[in-house]
Amino acid sequence: MILRVLPSTLSADVVWAPPSKSLMQRVVALATLADGTTMIRRPSESDDCTHALRMAAQLGADIELGEDALAIHGRFPLAPRESTLNPGESGLGLRMFGALASLHAGPLALARQGTLRGRDISSMREILEPFGVSVSANPDNDPVLQGPLRGADASLDAAGSSQLLTGLFCALPHAEGNSLLNLHGVVSRPYLDMTLEVLEDMGVHVHVVEDDPDNRRMLVSIPGGQRATPLDMTVDGDWSAAAFLLVLGALTSPHHLDVEGLHSTYSQADEAVKGAMLFGGCKLAGTDEGVRVLRGAPNALNVDLTDSPDLFPPLAALAAFGKKPSTLRGLHRLSNKESDRGKAIQREWAKAGIRVELNAADDCMVIHPGTVQPSRMHTHGDHRMAMAAAVFGAAGAATEIDGAECVAKSWPSFFDDLEALGVHIQTVSGGTRVPRAEDELA
Repeated sequence: MILRVLPSTLSADVVWAPPSKSLMQRVVALATLADGTTMIRRPSESDDCTHALRMAAQLGADIELGEDALAIHGRFPLAPRESTLNPGESGLGLRMFGALASLHAGPLALARQGTLRGRDISSMREILEPFGVSVSANPDNDPVLQGPLRGADASLDAAGSSQLLTGLFCALPHAEGNSLLNLHGVVSRPYLDMTLEVLEDMGVHVHVVEDDPDNRRMLVSIPGGQRATPLDMTVDGDWSAAAFLLVLGALTSPHHLDVEGLHSTYSQADEAVKGAMLFGGCKLAGTDEGVRVLRGAPNALNVDLTDSPDLFPPLAALAAFGKKPSTLRGLHRLSNKESDRGKAIQREWAKAGIRVELNAADDCMVIHPGTVQPSRMHTHGDHRMAMAAAVFGAAGAATEIDGAECVAKSWPSFFDDLEALGVHIQTVSGGTRVPRAEDELA
């Protein structure tokens, strides 16, 4: 689907952030194993969470869906209903539920789809094999896991992703035997903190014995033979999504935009957007329900996003409207996302007249602001690229977004929510929106 987003001034000053898919997926994973019924209120309707629920059911849990809540009746030992799990395009789903599936003694495959098929999965073998899990590939080159996962002492390179560690943190407490993990090169620490917080709330004990964040090292002790307890929770708003709303508020609100539902009950890596925007010269203030951003373009952004790489698209879009060049560090984290986000940002921003430099030696991206030109941007199947392209259209010049439907991965109502805020959106092909007479492509 191709949508056209046109320059707009927001007509509303309050918006709710969608529920956090990162948080919900973690709760769904543990609820799959829990002894009892977990209630999830205000659940995310993203594709990633839909696939997480599907995998929970495939592993033997019972799911009940309500109007604005759902119930998960856990089951352990696992009793898979199918020999293949379907993570869709969710990298977290693949890695986290892969670790959970390894608790089962029989072989289970993980059938990847779309952009996930291009992701490197070699780390899955390196992380899981020390715990007695065999990782092979089927004829479709999808991973096949043969458990059961057992506790062990292991030294692990965690530089690639925190997602497999999240899977281990959830699965190893339910395995036979104790584990001691010597982790080095740890990245995306706030995501691990979220995992540890959910584990604690669901009665699972994972002990951080030593913690050296400066050198990215952790020593973690995990007693085996545990069982998660159920939880009754409301899903926090998603800071990854809120980042795009804050950027839009800074660039297109008449005066301010309040982004609500951001209670920060659990750690979220992308809450770092607040500091990045404040230090860049934007004006933000806390509210009872979230954050208020006042209209005003940044001076320049200078921030390390190694632990929050999903902030590259919204902040790189914001930087295009800055007063001076911006530098975003942590470039190496972008190559194994839904797209190679560094190269995709450079290519698509250039279509709008914005020059982006990629410096692998210094591990950074430099965005040179300028006058945004009308363009057609391709999403590369990446939901966050689609959302960033919408910023160019709303705040700069008419922008056509080719592949806009990929936002369903994390925020299915993204474009509907933008329209409710007052952003002008037309359908170019593949949808039903009716163009307005005044909405012409410049």
